[in-house]
Amino acid sequence: MDNNEPRSLSAQLLILKTQHRALDQEIHHLQSEYPHSDQLYLQRLKRQKLRIKENILVLQSMLIPDLNA
Repeated sequence: MDNNEPRSLSAQLLILKTQHRALDQEIHHLQSEYPHSDQLYLQRLKRQKLRIKENILVLQSMLIPDLNA
């Protein structure tokens, strides 16, 4: 394994977590400040947030060493 790989994965993970947090804040803001906002847009944001969460879980699993190895 290349020594740069874990840092690269960690950097990607940090970026995804930042994007996830930003989407969460945007969704919360839209729902609280504009309760009658575009529901289709909110649904798209929530789906995007879910895809990012799934990618975060994949990267986290890649960073955890295989205990059976």
